[in-house]
Amino acid sequence: MSTTGTNSVNKIDTSPLRPGRTVRPLKLSGLEPLVITPDSNFINVGERTNVAGSKKFLRLIKEEKFDEALEVAREQVENGAQIIDVNMDDGLIEGKEAMVKFLNLVVAEPDISRVPIMIDSSKWEIIEAGLQVVQGKCVVNSISLKEGEEEFTAHAKKIKRYGAAVIVMAFDEKGQADNYERRIEIAKRSYDILVNQVKIPPEDIIFDLNIFPVGTGMDEHKRNAIDFIEGTRWVKENLPHCSVSGGVSNVSFSFRGNNPVREAMHSVFLYHAIKAGMNIGIVNPSMLEVYDEIPKELLEHVEDVILDRRNDATERLLDFAENVVGRKKENRIDLSWRENALQDRITHALVKGIDAYILEDIEQARIEAEKPLDVIEGHLMTGMNVVGDLFGSGKMFLPQVVKSARVMKKAVAHLLPYIEADKSNKRQSAGKVLMATVKGDVHDIGKNIVAVVLGCNNYEIIDLGVMVPPEKIIETAKKENVDVIGLSGLITPSLDEMVFLAKEMERQDFSVPLLIGGATTSKAHTAVKIDPQYKNAVAHVNDASRAVTVVGQLLKESTKEKYKRDLKTDYDTFRLNFKKRSKVKSFLSIEEARKNKFQIDWKNTEIKKPNKLGTQVIEDFDLSKLLDYIDWSPFFRSWDLHGRYPDILKDEKVGEQAKSLFEDAQVLLQRILKEKLLKAKATFGLFEANSVEDDDIEVKFSEDSEQKTAIFRTLRQQLKKHGDQPNYALSDFIAPKENGVQDYIGCFCVTTGFGTQELAQEFERDLDDYNSIMIKALADRLAEAFAEYLHKKVRTEDWGYAAAESLTNEALIKEEYKGIRPAPGYPACPDHLEKLTIWEILNVTEKIGVELTESLAMWPAASVSGYYFANPEAKYFGLGKIKEDQVKDYAERKGIEYKKAEKWLNPNIAD
Repeated sequence: MSTTGTNSVNKIDTSPLRPGRTVRPLKLSGLEPLVITPDSNFINVGERTNVAGSKKFLRLIKEEKFDEALEVAREQVENGAQIIDVNMDDGLIEGKEAMVKFLNLVVAEPDISRVPIMIDSSKWEIIEAGLQVVQGKCVVNSISLKEGEEEFTAHAKKIKRYGAAVIVMAFDEKGQADNYERRIEIAKRSYDILVNQVKIPPEDIIFDLNIFPVGTGMDEHKRNAIDFIEGTRWVKENLPHCSVSGGVSNVSFSFRGNNPVREAMHSVFLYHAIKAGMNIGIVNPSMLEVYDEIPKELLEHVEDVILDRRNDATERLLDFAENVVGRKKENRIDLSWRENALQDRITHALVKGIDAYILEDIEQARIEAEKPLDVIEGHLMTGMNVVGDLFGSGKMFLPQVVKSARVMKKAVAHLLPYIEADKSNKRQSAGKVLMATVKGDVHDIGKNIVAVVLGCNNYEIIDLGVMVPPEKIIETAKKENVDVIGLSGLITPSLDEMVFLAKEMERQDFSVPLLIGGATTSKAHTAVKIDPQYKNAVAHVNDASRAVTVVGQLLKESTKEKYKRDLKTDYDTFRLNFKKRSKVKSFLSIEEARKNKFQIDWKNTEIKKPNKLGTQVIEDFDLSKLLDYIDWSPFFRSWDLHGRYPDILKDEKVGEQAKSLFEDAQVLLQRILKEKLLKAKATFGLFEANSVEDDDIEVKFSEDSEQKTAIFRTLRQQLKKHGDQPNYALSDFIAPKENGVQDYIGCFCVTTGFGTQELAQEFERDLDDYNSIMIKALADRLAEAFAEYLHKKVRTEDWGYAAAESLTNEALIKEEYKGIRPAPGYPACPDHLEKLTIWEILNVTEKIGVELTESLAMWPAASVSGYYFANPEAKYFGLGKIKEDQVKDYAERKGIEYKKAEKWLNPNIAD
C-alpha cells in the first residue's frame, strides 16, 4: 500500500460558481458604504480592537486608556481593514460598559467610523448594548443554534430590528461542526430559520463555517481545511446571496513558531477558499505570503496538507519545515548513522531522541515485516530495551527517556492504522496503568514523567489528568480493568484524598496495587496513613526512575507475591519504629508554647511605614525581566537531575545531559518570550497590621472605599526546645496591638501560568511529551522568579525598608535579604485555608484570574502566593508536629469544626 499517491477523492472542484444567478450584495456602512458583491476583492476584518486578538488593546482597555485604544482602531483602518471587529470579552473587564464607552468614542472619530463595525461578543447583552450605540449598518458576531432554536430566533429578530447583518456560527445543540456534512447541515437549518421564519434578507447572513488546524498529526484533522472549502462552495451554490467568513490563522496553528510555513499555509488556504466563495475573513496581512512567490517545493508540501492530497502529507511537511527554519545542530553535524542497518538506525533514533527520520525508517520496516505489529514488538521494542538498559544503568537520564518516548509515539502512531486494519493483530502490553492527580490538585509534571517512562516500557497508560475525583478513578479502574493505579499530589490535602481512595478501594474489594507519588508524599505518610487502609499492595515511588522497577515487580508473576509481602513487612516495621520515635519527643501544651514565644524588643525596633499602602495589580508583565531571577536548580530536579546550578552543567555524571536539557529549555524559553506564549500577572498589597492574642494577625484593608478587617491565623511550634530556644509562630514577627505600635504586613499572588495548559496540550497533540513537560517546568520557574522579582520590588520600592539593597541572584536564592515571604501550605504555615484570607484581601480571582480549587491549589498551577514580613528578625522555620490541643484551639479561632482543621493539618498532627 503506497503512502505517496494522490488521493483523488479529495481533489478540489475548482469550477466557477453556478452561472446565471443574480447575487444580491451585502451592504454595510459606517459613515461610508461598503458594498460587497461577487466582484469585490476579499474583505479583510481588522481584529486588533479585539481584547482576545491584541494584548496591547486588552491592556489599554483594562487600564481605561480609551484614547490610546482608539489609536489601535485608527491604525487598523489606516492599514486597510475594511471592517473593524470590536470585542470586550475578558473576565477582568466590565464588557458591556467598555463596549458602549469605546463605540461612543469611535463614532466621534470620522476617520475610524467611516468603516463598518463588527460587534463581537459571546454575551447577548454586550451585543445589544453595542447595537444601541453604533451608527450605520454593522455586523453582529455572532449567533448560533448552540442554545436551541428559540433563543436563536429571538436574537435574530432583534438583530433584524436593529438593521444589522449577522455572522452565524456553524454550531448547534450537538456542538461545533467539524466535518463537511455537519457544516452544511447547520448552515441549511440556520438559513431556513433566518430567511423563512425571521425574514432576514439572505444577503445579510454571513456564515462562519469553522476553520480548524491541519497538520496536527491526527487523522481526524486531515480534512479540516478541505471540508471548510467544500462547505463554502456548497453554501455559495445552495444558500443564495450569503457570505462566508472565518479566522484564517487557525488553519496553521500546529506550526506555531515557524512563520514561513504558516504564511504559506494562510496564502494557500485563502487561494482555494476564495475561489470556492469565501469573501470575508480575519487575516493578519503580515502573516501572508504572495501565493505565486511561495517556493515551489514548499508550495507542494503545504498544498498536500491543506488539500489532503497524500496520506503522509503532514509527516512530509513536518520534515520539510525543518529545512525552512534550519535543521537542528545534531542532525546537521553527523548523519553518518543514517548509513547503518535499519535496526541500528531505529535504535539510534530512539536512544538519541531524533524524530526527523523515524517515519521513513518505520515505513521501511513495515514493508519488510510480515505484520505491522511485528515492527512494534520487534524493531521498536528492541530499541526501547536499549533505552531501558541505559536508563537502568544510569547511562541515560529522564530528559533523554522522554525524548525517546516522543520518537516511539510518532512511530507507533504511524503504524496504528495498519495494525487496526489487520484484526488478527493484537499488541500485548506489559500491563495497564491508570494515572491521576487527585481531586483539588493541579500539579502533574512528575506524574507525566512517570507515565512517559512506563509507556516507554510497553505499559498502556490511562492518564486521567488533574483534579480527578475518587469516583472517576474507581469507575475508570473498573471499566478499563487496570493492573495498577498511580496517584499523584503536591499539596497537603492531596494526602487525605489518597487515604480516602485507599479506604474506598478496600471497601470495594479491589486487588490492584496502589502507587503513591508526588512532592508532598513520603514513605512515612504512605506507611503510617495509607498502607493500613488497604490490604493489598501500596508502594511509595519517590522518583520516576524507580517506577518501572516497582511496577514490574508488582505485576511479574514470578515476583509479585513476594514483593507485595516484603512491602507490607517493610511498612509494618516502619510504622512501629515511627511510633517509637514519636513517643520519645516531648511536646508543650499550646499555652506553654505561647509563653515561650519569640520575643522582639518592640520599643527599640524601627518599623518602616510602606511608601504605598493598599493593593496594586500588574497586568501582562514582561517576562524577559524575570530571566535574571530564575533559580534553575529546581528545574533540573524536576527532571530527576540532581545538583546545584550552574555546577550541574559540569557535573561528571549528569553534566552532559544537564547541559543538553538546559539548551532545550533556553530554546523554548526564547520562543515563549518572542511569541508571548505565556501571560504573567500579579496582585499584591501592603496593609496596617498588628498581632493580637492567641497567635493571630489583624489586618486592615479597604474594599470599595470601605474599611475592613481580616485575620491571619498562625500556628505555633509545640516541640519542647532545648535551652532558651523559642517556639516560633509567624505572629511573633508583627508588633502586638497592645503595645500601641503600628506595624505592617503584605501579601501577594503572582502567576505566569496563563497559556501553559494550551501549549502543553498543543505539544501533546503533536505527540511531544518532552516539550509538554518542559513548558510546565519553565512556567513554574518563571512563577517563582516573578515572586522573587516582586519581593525585591516591594523591599526596595513599595515598602522601601531595604531601599539600598544590592544583592546578586545567588544571594537572593540563598534568601540573604531582610524580611521573609512565607506561603500558606509551606513549613511555617502549613494550613492552605489561610489562602482564602489572602484571596479576600487582594480580591485575587477578580483582579488577575487566579482561582483556588476545592483543595485550595492555585490555578493556573504556575502561581505563587504568600505573605511579606519586613522585620529584620523574621526568619523561616518549620512548624513541625503539633498536638491536638493546638488543632482544637486553631479550629475555634477560625470558627470551623475540629474535623476540618484536622483534615488540613493532618501531616503535622503528632500521634
